[in-house]
Amino acid sequence: MEEKARTGLILKRLAEHYPEAKSGLKYDNPFQLFVATVLSAQTTDEQVNRITAELFKAVPSIYELSRMKASELEPFVRRCGLYRHKSRYLIEAAKIIVERYGGRIPDQREELIKLPGVGRKTANIIISSAYGQPAIAVDTHVFRVSKRLGLADGNNVEQVEKQLEQAIPIAEWSDSHHRLIAHGRRLCQARSPRCGSCFLEDLCVYARERGDS
Repeated sequence: MEEKARTGLILKRLAEHYPEAKSGLKYDNPFQLFVATVLSAQTTDEQVNRITAELFKAVPSIYELSRMKASELEPFVRRCGLYRHKSRYLIEAAKIIVERYGGRIPDQREELIKLPGVGRKTANIIISSAYGQPAIAVDTHVFRVSKRLGLADGNNVEQVEKQLEQAIPIAEWSDSHHRLIAHGRRLCQARSPRCGSCFLEDLCVYARERGDS
């Protein structure tokens, strides 16, 4: 099958099976998404949501965050992996956002990745989910699933991101990000992928190479 047609079928089936796929993080505005996304590194969305439910009551805006000390923020986020580093990053970033951007979370990836604690994945999530710009955030699920499906074969996150941008129509970038994550969580797990139950088995490079299709 022609590669473009195979990719189209993969995207079509993902859309059919995960029509409502979206971020698992709970947020009401770009500030809350920024904080939640920084906290989510090496921490589950469920745990982050429990943390931010309390945090946002005490710290409702970027301005309050920018005036905090790390020792004041740490008690709120200590149930989060690497919480000391994240506390410092969030406060440092908040100060920059207030001073340089007037308290508005930047809406450009190039500006976001200059902030402490913000990499390409975090920046892409923010511009996509908070500002509606097309972007593919490559987390561990997107990296694994896209390589298994043969949508990408890069050796690092940036390579895979660029390959997915070439393979997937721009209008589907953001939705495909969420659907690949959903697929990675439900069927294409890291250690025990459920290939025999997968609706993409006949299109999957990984399944074919291990003899499942």
